[in-house]
Amino acid sequence: MIDFEKLFPAFLVAALVAMLAGFVGKKIVHPHDLKEDAVSIDGEAVADSVGGAAAAPEPILALLASADIARGEKLSKACAACHSFDQGGVNKVGPNLWGVVNAAKGAHAGFGYSAALTEFGGKWDYDALNHFLWKPKAYIADTKMNYAGLKKPEDRAAIIAWLNTLGSNAPMPSAEAIAAEEAALAPKEEAVVVDGDAPVDATGSEVEAEGAAPVEDKVGAEAEVKTEEAAPETAPEVEAAP
Repeated sequence: MIDFEKLFPAFLVAALVAMLAGFVGKKIVHPHDLKEDAVSIDGEAVADSVGGAAAAPEPILALLASADIARGEKLSKACAACHSFDQGGVNKVGPNLWGVVNAAKGAHAGFGYSAALTEFGGKWDYDALNHFLWKPKAYIADTKMNYAGLKKPEDRAAIIAWLNTLGSNAPMPSAEAIAAEEAALAPKEEAVVVDGDAPVDATGSEVEAEGAAPVEDKVGAEAEVKTEEAAPETAPEVEAAP
């Protein structure tokens, strides 16, 4: 048989002990909200991981003429472990980069390039350098260069402008080249399907699907069908008055 006379005091003591422990804990520990995250997370890196990253780098040709060459030289220090930049400099993990702007890809003497790069072909012009510095493996999938890339277009323009001073001195891009690059690298608008209806663009306007009837034709066809449904197929016969 349960002895309620002993059970109730025990329960009361346990409750008082719990309350006292909570009170003491609040006095000892002083919780506070963090003013900033303990670990900073790069939004661009998150976008990469969830597939929301841009498919191509931002244009940089318009930035080259006014690029900060001193900043480009400073940024190059992060590359110095793998590359040398002086004329006649040695190859390291990567090739010497003196005169690299407008040089043929995979052509620096004495360096063992990947087959992917040598087979890719072409020159290290401004466009190629922009793509490669943005994300090397997105430009040449099997390149041996393990580098995350420069995300900011201003940084890419700065380092390319600085590299151009190292024995290349390629001319600045023309207005036509700048316009062509901006058109080629402009973000692509994707059609969005809403509740199974016709796709719409970013402005909310209906987009005609390939092979489908124009929007105006569909509207007219729907109106015609409704008119036919409203009227009988044949007029009813009217009996003559006797």
